[in-house]
Amino acid sequence: MSEMTFDKMVQQMTPSIYDSLKQAVQLRKWPDGRELSRDQVELCLEAVIKYEIEHQVPESQRVGYLDRSGCGSEDRHGMKEDGVTWVN
Repeated sequence: MSEMTFDKMVQQMTPSIYDSLKQAVQLRKWPDGRELSRDQVELCLEAVIKYEIEHQVPESQRVGYLDRSGCGSEDRHGMKEDGVTWVN
């Protein structure tokens, strides 16, 4: 049997396996309900992130993505909002 490296395993992961690992990390449980150990969470998360990079998963679909388009000082119509004025 050939030696399977971490990188090789990630390269051979199917989208289905990726989805299962991603869900396991989110829920901290395997599909059968058993809890993941801290080491398992870390290893699965590392595999998920590496998969996303190698398979060019769009940034908005990656683990940990935060949509920052709604943040800042512009309202939803693109108009600049006035700052907050505190009155005593």
